[in-house]
Amino acid sequence: MSKSILVVGGGFSGITAALEAAEVGHEVFIVEKAPFLGGRVMQLNKYFPKLCPPSCGLEIQFQRIKKNKNVKFFTLAEVESISGSKGDFEVKIRIKPRYVGPGSVELSEVIAKLSNNVTDEFEFKLCDRKALYMDVPFAFPARYVLEKENCTDEDLKLLEGVAAVDLKDEEKVITLNVGSIVYATGWKPYDVTKLSNLGAGSVANCITNMQMERLAAPSGPTCGKIVRPSDGAQPKNIAFVQCAGSRDENHLNYCSYICCMASLKQAAYVRDQYPDAKVTVYYIDLRTPGRYDKFAKRILSDDKINAVKGKVAEVIEISGSGNVLVTVEDAETGIKAQNEHDLIVLATGMQPSLAGVPVPTGVQVDDQGFIVGGEEQGIFAAGCAKQPLDVMKTAQSGTAAALKAIQTVIGR
Repeated sequence: MSKSILVVGGGFSGITAALEAAEVGHEVFIVEKAPFLGGRVMQLNKYFPKLCPPSCGLEIQFQRIKKNKNVKFFTLAEVESISGSKGDFEVKIRIKPRYVGPGSVELSEVIAKLSNNVTDEFEFKLCDRKALYMDVPFAFPARYVLEKENCTDEDLKLLEGVAAVDLKDEEKVITLNVGSIVYATGWKPYDVTKLSNLGAGSVANCITNMQMERLAAPSGPTCGKIVRPSDGAQPKNIAFVQCAGSRDENHLNYCSYICCMASLKQAAYVRDQYPDAKVTVYYIDLRTPGRYDKFAKRILSDDKINAVKGKVAEVIEISGSGNVLVTVEDAETGIKAQNEHDLIVLATGMQPSLAGVPVPTGVQVDDQGFIVGGEEQGIFAAGCAKQPLDVMKTAQSGTAAALKAIQTVIGR
């Protein structure tokens, strides 16, 4: 029986699970498909419950990884296959080439000389970047990554002379033998283009909640300045549309748990930055569980933040101004209205990352893509791979999964 543990996913829950197991003596492998560890938390401006910047919690975790020889991690890596059984899994991992050697070599001058621009998916398409990049200043590993396929011939010629760059780097497949597996593959924002009635994809000044996080983040595309995408203007009348895709049989049939709190948090971003701005939150039910209720009451006590109970039926762009017209029925008064705003933020739901993608043998998912079962086989789920959670509960879930994985490999 192998005493090693594999953690699939290098976000907050995966890192937590890995460290908890490693710090009691188990060899742990983290497999992360992105170039950097940190997951969705790295894309936030602040997270609950203390409204810390992501670097606060993540940099502590990164230091713990650096100091613990039991933790080994692979980025740009995915599980290709799982065979064997509990206590003796053979896992094949496919690792894409990074094309940049180890070490924190500064390459910003080289990046500035590259000609080709690439849509920045980390910034949710709010801006472009170069093919050689690092997502955020505190990224881990502190090592650039190159997308060779997005380089022009001119760019490749330039990069040939850079010592840290290895254009001959190749994809590789490795095999790991582990006793148990933790799946901490996290979540992805629901595909907003499916919400056409809410202006997604057609209304310039209609953004998602995760785009708002990046606009507010100091490391984001506007260096923390919340502006309208269409013209860069300061928004003065902002609306948040709740349950955009969640609690809807045509999209996600469950509550995404944290969306209401995220919108109230983002309303505070707006009010802190623009003291004269007005904010309206259109909601079905405001769900602020447990200790978050006090936070919600504090935000809603602001006389410039108005919460309207009513489901938004339509969002359209007003020609000329770029402003947005929201059609909504107030559930308390029964009045149907069309209200004008200059920026709309859709609280898009949390969808498990495994939704709609092939999963290896032994990993069981329900019709929504959440992991179910598998514990009898020594495969455990953590974080938002199991259900929608906030960061604090994600960490708790990672610890719980680590305990189960440890019990498996020691035969208890």
